Amino acid sequence: MDMNTPAAHDPRLRFAALLDQHRGIVLKIARGYCAHQEDRLDLIQDISVQAWDAFDSFDPARARFSTWLYRVALNVAISQVRRQQLRQRHHAALDEDTLPVDESAPAEQQHAVQQLEDAIRALPPLDRALMLLHLDDHDHRQIADILGISTANVSTRLHRLRQQLRARFDPTA
Repeated sequence: MDMNTPAAHDPRLRFAALLDQHRGIVLKIARGYCAHQEDRLDLIQDISVQAWDAFDSFDPARARFSTWLYRVALNVAISQVRRQQLRQRHHAALDEDTLPVDESAPAEQQHAVQQLEDAIRALPPLDRALMLLHLDDHDHRQIADILGISTANVSTRLHRLRQQLRARFDPTA
C-alpha cells in the first residue's frame, strides 16, 4: 500500500482496502460453511465485523493480512457452526432447498460441485477448515500457521480427509 495515500494513514480506509483486496477469502469461507445464501451473507457480515474489531491486533511483521484474515474468518465460521449446532439441538431444522452452484455450468458439473460442498459442510469444523484451505492451494505450512496446528497434524488430517472423501465418492477405491 502506498504510504502517501489517505488509506495508509486512516485505519478504516486501510482496513476497507485490505478487506476488499482479500474478499475472496471471506467468500470462500462463507461458501464452505453455509449452504444457503442468507446464511452466507450473515457469515460474511459477522466475519467483516469481527475482523474490524480485531484489526488493531493485526501485525504485518508477524503475518500477511491474508493469513490473519483466514484465521479470523475461520474462527468466526467455526464459532457460528457451534452456535447453530446448539440451537439445532433445541429446535427442529427447516428443510431448505440449496441454491444452484453455477447456472452457466453443465448440470453434471453443478451436481458434482454441490456434492463436494455438501461433503465438506458435513465435516467437523477443523477438518472443514483444513479442506477449504487445501482446496484453495495453501501449502501445509500455511495451513498450519492459519489454524495454529503443526504441519505434521495438517499432513495426517488431510491424508485421512482425502481417504474419507475418496471412499464417499468412489466406493470401489
